[in-house]
Amino acid sequence: MNDHVTSAPARLLARFDRVMREQARPDGPGARAERVGDVVRLVGAAHDWNGVVWSAPDLDAARADAAIAEQVAHCERAGREEFEWKLYGHDRPADLGARLSAAGFEAGEPETLLVARVAEQAGRVRLPDGVRLEEVRDEAGVELMARAHERAFGTDASRLRRQVLARLREDPERFVALVAVAGGEPVSSARMELHPGTGFAGLWGGGTVPAWRGRGVYRALVARRAAVAAERGYEHLQVDATEDSHPILERLGFTALTTTTPYVYHLTHR
Repeated sequence: MNDHVTSAPARLLARFDRVMREQARPDGPGARAERVGDVVRLVGAAHDWNGVVWSAPDLDAARADAAIAEQVAHCERAGREEFEWKLYGHDRPADLGARLSAAGFEAGEPETLLVARVAEQAGRVRLPDGVRLEEVRDEAGVELMARAHERAFGTDASRLRRQVLARLREDPERFVALVAVAGGEPVSSARMELHPGTGFAGLWGGGTVPAWRGRGVYRALVARRAAVAAERGYEHLQVDATEDSHPILERLGFTALTTTTPYVYHLTHR
């Protein structure tokens, strides 16, 4: 087998680790990225995502325990009710997940990091009859998006509402939100985070209500976001995919690079 082909995913993962994790940029208004010893963390307001996005690739057991203890102390000092350590499948040491659990972090459902070239995904958007895509620009659009999210995932979208409103108000150039509407009702929604200088655009959300699944709405949302990313000069799309979206994305041509698991520290559980 061609060495160039087999090594391409490894090179892309190394690039992702460097520009999206080690050199992570703040992901929202008022947020900041901090390099603290062997980790990089993103820190923002209480409704923002707060957590570790990178750890040194040569981390050993002793340094891992010290870094974990420092992050717990940081969470408690800041009074954050929730703080996440985003663990990737290739992170070291090999038992880092077990060490996080021993320190009080709770493991969530693992997801798969997939990537695809923007140019290969930015095709013509094909929507089912009666469905239209709308860009979210104001509070009314945010409400439609939140309702679609709640119906698709069965979770409360209060935090999502606050986050999206803040991004639209303070950082609209790095953020795209879409909602699919049928018969006046929201049936799917999706977001895209643009990361200037990295070449990567991150796809998030993509939840479709049960009655509309399997009809091409999810694929249309991928294609529309890819078209926007292409217009703005981005090279790759990146997704943390659930078990539901993983096979769809692979059929569309996305490549799996590694897994990622959220380890969450809840201050109120201590």
